[in-house]
Amino acid sequence: MYRPVLVTAPAIKPITRTEAKAWLDVSYTNKDTVIDGLIAAATSHLDGWSGILGRCLCEQTWRQDFDRFARCLRIPLAPVISITSVKYDDESGDEQTIDSADYELLNDDLGPYVKFLDTYAFPAIHDERPAVRVAYLAGYPTVTGAWSGPDDIKHAIALLVRNWFDNPSAVNVGNIVNVMPLGFDALIAKHRRVRF
Repeated sequence: MYRPVLVTAPAIKPITRTEAKAWLDVSYTNKDTVIDGLIAAATSHLDGWSGILGRCLCEQTWRQDFDRFARCLRIPLAPVISITSVKYDDESGDEQTIDSADYELLNDDLGPYVKFLDTYAFPAIHDERPAVRVAYLAGYPTVTGAWSGPDDIKHAIALLVRNWFDNPSAVNVGNIVNVMPLGFDALIAKHRRVRF
């Protein structure tokens, strides 16, 4: 399977600057740029193909390439909100779009996938690979301009922002440090997506 390609990055983050500042108990504005950077770093740590959760957080568009057609085209990122398009290169190398009535978005224990109707006859494709592409909207839907994902992921991001804001150095000198039980790892554990 090819590595997914990010087409459109998220327009929002799971937590806002206002929410992060409330967590940090910060009312001044001279650290706003730092806080925005910490939110972006914490989100990036969890989100998308390279994030440790192996899933998308905020709405974003991705493309998955395939060498050829199959009845089931697996999508490696979840949750998938909708399929934007399924396209292929015909024998002449011209891009064609498949009618959305010829496939559906389904989910099973392995995650989301595009399933073509049993009656759909696959067209001939170009020799150059990859020749088939699925574009899809992934992440938790944006509702009235805000993130609608799980509260425990939001809390985990806030914990990271708080920790990095309070401890900007890479090392902690002169203090005894213990991991808090039921902390960051516990909050994100059930949201980690295992790749097969």
